[in-house]
Amino acid sequence: MSNLFSSSIGKKLLMSISGLFLIIFLIVHLSINLTLLVPDGGETFNVAANFMALPLIKFGLQPILALGFIVHIFYGGLLTAQNNKARGNSRYASGNNTKEVMWASKNMWILGLTILAFLTVHIIDYWVPLQITHGAQSTTIGGVEMHDTYALVKANLQNPLKAILYIIGSLGLALHLTHGFWSAFQTLGASNSIWRKRWTVIGTVFAWVINLGFIVIAVYFMLFS
Repeated sequence: MSNLFSSSIGKKLLMSISGLFLIIFLIVHLSINLTLLVPDGGETFNVAANFMALPLIKFGLQPILALGFIVHIFYGGLLTAQNNKARGNSRYASGNNTKEVMWASKNMWILGLTILAFLTVHIIDYWVPLQITHGAQSTTIGGVEMHDTYALVKANLQNPLKAILYIIGSLGLALHLTHGFWSAFQTLGASNSIWRKRWTVIGTVFAWVINLGFIVIAVYFMLFS
């Protein structure tokens, strides 16, 4: 088993599995974040955010999620470095002049660094004040006291600089997904000459729907709240 995960195929397999796991997380994360747009002063979002802070999720699912990010980032960087080393200067002569290859496919390391920077800012803006410093305001809904996560999101995204940074991060994520989505299924053997094109279309639509969802939230708070 150790030999499998130290091989190139094993590393790609770990990348694919962790990537699909993170895609599921993105769907859940965006679904919760869209409740920010419910016109109830943030009650729906705060209740949802408070649910995600329950011990079962905080101490059970969050560590698994963190592990998924670590595995994906580590093996993504490792595979990119190995591929670049193996190709040498030929990558500039071949990949950049191949029209059939997506821009995202040729620049995954740039997109990866963009997303890593976005993730770091996200952790500093939300996870740290909610979980470490406990600097977020509190509110009471239905007799239950909880963090006013809505107020924290609103304060951050009303800052045009931060809102724009989040939009840039969302764009980087969308471009990353346009390659990563179909690539994951191809690595897992769920692709052929027909399904390769289908996964590409499905992945592209999925990537930009996710991107649009996050951008709508950022623009709403930046311009209309």
